[in-house]
Amino acid sequence: MHILISNDDGYRAPGIKALAEAMRRFGRVTVVAPDHNHSGASNSLTLNRPLTVEHTEGDSLYVLSGTPSDCVHVALTGLLKDKPDLVVSGINCGANMGDDTMYSGTVAAAIEGYLFGIPSIAFSQIDKGWNELDSAASVAQLVVERYLATREDSRPILMNVNIPNMPLSALQGIRGTRLGKRTCAENVIEEMSPRGFPIYWLGAAGQPQDKEEGTDFWATTHGFVSVTPLQVDLTAYKRVPDVKRWMDSDIPTCLAPLPTIK
Repeated sequence: MHILISNDDGYRAPGIKALAEAMRRFGRVTVVAPDHNHSGASNSLTLNRPLTVEHTEGDSLYVLSGTPSDCVHVALTGLLKDKPDLVVSGINCGANMGDDTMYSGTVAAAIEGYLFGIPSIAFSQIDKGWNELDSAASVAQLVVERYLATREDSRPILMNVNIPNMPLSALQGIRGTRLGKRTCAENVIEEMSPRGFPIYWLGAAGQPQDKEEGTDFWATTHGFVSVTPLQVDLTAYKRVPDVKRWMDSDIPTCLAPLPTIK
């Protein structure tokens, strides 16, 4: 088995090193990771400049001057000679739950693998600081082991895993969950730059709002590892009939083109 690993914390992060070591139990591991931190990069691809790759540590590590999505995309479209059997991302320094998944570079790396038809799993620790990283790596190994042992068909799956920073003995178990939801983010923090113009820091993420039993927020708060299956089809199917009712029509023949803005 060949496993491709990436992350958004950069190739030097303790989390990706621990994850790579844990995955070697299953076969050959290739790491393609960003050259620096790209937290919050979401699914962005670099289209305005070429990307460089530094190949180190024999055949196992590639350092890319791009985003997490760039790393997996480049790996799967020319960098690697053979298609991996599994893509894993992380272990991230901090949670990726609820609305956070929309912004997460960790999740984005897994999504990129899934878009290419490869089973993909994103791993994150709940708290920042890398506490109990050995425990998180053991959980990642267990999740992959269970998936490989129990999958029923060859269809790819996309999973988002969040692991409390606890010793293995303190974890309550693993639970399949859905995404919770946060309140809106807090306001930006405005400061004045040394040169006299305003600058803004993004405010903190909102507080968990939908944290009922069955959500990722509930599971991790109660000491469980949360495993959430994700999808990339953003279609709001229940609203399609409404939009069709509002919009389905021919373009009126009397409609004139707007004047060109020069």
